[in-house]
Amino acid sequence: MTAQRLVVVGASLAGLHAVEAARRAGFTGTITLIGSEKHEPYNRPPLSKQFLNAGPLPEPPFLRTAEKFGALDIDLRLGAPATELDTEGQRVAVGDEWIGYDALVIATGATPRALPGTDGLAGVLTLRTVDDARAARTALDAGARTVVVGAGFIGSEVASAAHKRGLPVTIVEALPSPLARAVGEEMGVAVGDFHRANGVELRCGTAVTKLSGDGRVEHVHLSDGTVLDADLVVVGIGAAPETGWLESSSLTLDNGVVCDETLNAGVPGVYAAGDVARWHNPLFDRSMRLEHWTSASEQGAEAARNAIDPDRKQPYETVPYFWSDWYDRKIQFAGLPDAEHMEVVSGQVTDRKFTALYRSGDRLIGALTVNRPAENAKYQGLIGRRAGWEEALEVARASAARATAAAAKS
Repeated sequence: MTAQRLVVVGASLAGLHAVEAARRAGFTGTITLIGSEKHEPYNRPPLSKQFLNAGPLPEPPFLRTAEKFGALDIDLRLGAPATELDTEGQRVAVGDEWIGYDALVIATGATPRALPGTDGLAGVLTLRTVDDARAARTALDAGARTVVVGAGFIGSEVASAAHKRGLPVTIVEALPSPLARAVGEEMGVAVGDFHRANGVELRCGTAVTKLSGDGRVEHVHLSDGTVLDADLVVVGIGAAPETGWLESSSLTLDNGVVCDETLNAGVPGVYAAGDVARWHNPLFDRSMRLEHWTSASEQGAEAARNAIDPDRKQPYETVPYFWSDWYDRKIQFAGLPDAEHMEVVSGQVTDRKFTALYRSGDRLIGALTVNRPAENAKYQGLIGRRAGWEEALEVARASAARATAAAAKS
């Protein structure tokens, strides 16, 4: 290892895993972790799940205890973002200070997209930070009439939390079906019906034209002329990689920091990880940018190992994976949805407990499961070893036979 100064920009999941991986690899040099938020690294998925439930206010979902975090022996800089990167001088600007590095991991994540024209209107939130989640929870505790803009994972989890409290909630989605980009249009329609089955109003193919209210949101105006009453509007319309601070650098930016298969950003010593990284995934031979918990944790660790020891750097390949909890259903997806063929291989869509497989050529590339966690893990493994379609169908048939036999015995 030649690097003596590791700087990690982004104090969230990917950044923390980068720091920990460097120490586990035997790195004894200085590590500086820079975060724009005032909080130590915490877990974001719970913010739209159990953090919004009724009951005692939970503690922030910190990723590590103070004792474990302190044992990493790092220079922690919180509450101020990095503002510039000088790759020739190998330094990062934070406020009026420049911090030098030999190895750099960029893990600044993504920023939620906002609805235009809503600045200064109280009651309108994205859900990215623990402070956002606290504000949403306070509104739900007060019985807010809630409108969710965007039927993606975060928006649907917010709707589920509001429904669980018995509060009125409407979801507005501009596309014809929810999650079309994530699971395909046909399965997007299927999972979208979970909302309707639970009595939550879902309006697809309808855009929000404006929000109105006297200092605080009161109404949501839709493109079909409908006006919805609202005390809380949660916006979940995607996120953009946080690369603004890199615009004056020599890095290539195109829907994220463009990286090779080792997560190197095209400059010696500079790597990227998590939501901000767009890298070449060898498993599918394509460029990807993922906003998933699993890939962020893995990429942070791999980027740090490659950054501090570039002579032994390794490519990073992964099966994209995400999960989401809606009402009483766990939705899991592994792989890619842009398939030539999709087939429900077990269960029934109408029962809201099923498995669907996705094929490209003669290869299994994706698996959607609802309330079947063991099956998802199985197919994720098949995708990871580039299994063929027929092998996947054989596994599905064997699983169905076992389920039938078990049902006969009960």
